[in-house]
This record gives sequence, C-alpha cells and structure tokens, in this order.
Amino acid sequence: MYAQVLVAEDDPKQAELIRRYLVHDNHTVTVVHDGRAAIDEARRRKPDLVVLDVMMPRVDGLDVCRVLRAESDVPIVLLTARTTEDDVLLGLDLGADDYITKPYSPRQLAARVRAVLRRSHRAGGRAQPVLSAGDLVVDRQRHEVTFGGAALDCTPAEFRLLAVLVAEPGRTFSRGQLLSQAFGMDRFVTERTVDVHVMNLRRKLEPDPRNPVHLLTVYGVGYKLRDIGADDPTA
Repeated sequence: MYAQVLVAEDDPKQAELIRRYLVHDNHTVTVVHDGRAAIDEARRRKPDLVVLDVMMPRVDGLDVCRVLRAESDVPIVLLTARTTEDDVLLGLDLGADDYITKPYSPRQLAARVRAVLRRSHRAGGRAQPVLSAGDLVVDRQRHEVTFGGAALDCTPAEFRLLAVLVAEPGRTFSRGQLLSQAFGMDRFVTERTVDVHVMNLRRKLEPDPRNPVHLLTVYGVGYKLRDIGADDPTA
C-alpha cells in the first residue's frame, strides 16, 4: 500500500531518517519543519497520511492536529516526547489515529504508518456499506454518519468504533474486542483509548453525556449501543 505522506518534524536529521524509511516502503514523502508549513502543505497536497511531531515551532503539533481534523479525515500519527497518559490521550482526543512516544525506531514508525494506512483504507468496508441502529446511520463508502437525519461529525477513530457498534446493536463488546475490530491487532495502545473515544461519542450522541441512554456501559465487560429510534426514551 503506497501513499503520499507528509512528515512534519523540526529536527532535520530525524526528519531525513523518517523520510528515508518511508521512501524505502515506496511512499512519496514531503517534509516540513514547522507547524504552519504542515498546515499549508496538508491543504495543498491532500496527503494520504500525516506524521506529526508534537513539539514544533510556530504552531505546535496538537494545534496542527486540531486544524487538520476540522478540515479532513486524513490519518494522523503523532510523534511525542510527552509520555504521560493524559498527554497521549489529549492527542487521541483531538483526532489523531495513532501516536509514538520518543525515543522510537524508524522501523517502528514505518510499521505504524503501514498499519494506519491499512485501517484507513479498510474503513470504506467491503461488506455492508451502510449500517444503521434506528436513527443512527453509518455510511462506510461515503465515510459519513447521520443521527436523526443530521450529519454527525466524527474523527476517523470514532467512525471506526461507531461502525463496529452499529453493525451489531445490542451486543456487548469488551474493550479488547473493540480495539481489535475497530483498530486492528497491530495497534500499540491500551484499552483506555476506547474509553476516550466512547466519551467523545457520548458528547455527540447523548442528551446528557453523564447519563447515557444510547451508548451504554456494561460494567465489568465493556460497551454496547442500543437502537436509537421510535422507542427512544428521550424522544
């Protein structure tokens, strides 16, 4: 799977090393060294994937991620020296698809890029293209979600998670099952990631996210999605 990759890394030596490994995988690579240039190049080139360092001049990587996610669903892999769970979850909360903490090996980064590209291409789905649970509809081919007929803005990660849940409304999924089915076994994240995405989806789906009636917690097990339709107790 060959792609056009934008690399935003302010360290020239590190950027060149990343570029070489990605070119070895037959990707076309564009390198920039600050956040402002990353936004400009992403808008101009429409890359298939962005590798984004968090600590960059002019505009930091998290702000770049926020801007790009507001404009497109391009897959984003964050590079970060911030190793606390809160820092990592903030990046995912902003819409990043994966993250790598420094120090890392270029081979690991190349493998993560391949994994994210596989998942993003698979999101179109070769099975049932349109899934629904009552008034909640996930269109895999168009990569669109509607809720009660209105468009629902979802990050790529939220879209994949929602597609798994909507495919089998009423089924309880463990966090491990959701990670495996939505993100693939090659994802290097903890099950806490699922909790973050569920929390974000509840903000978009629930009348009161603190008391969900659609995306439910099954304590000690995981999560399930109930049909959202005429029998909705909030209707």
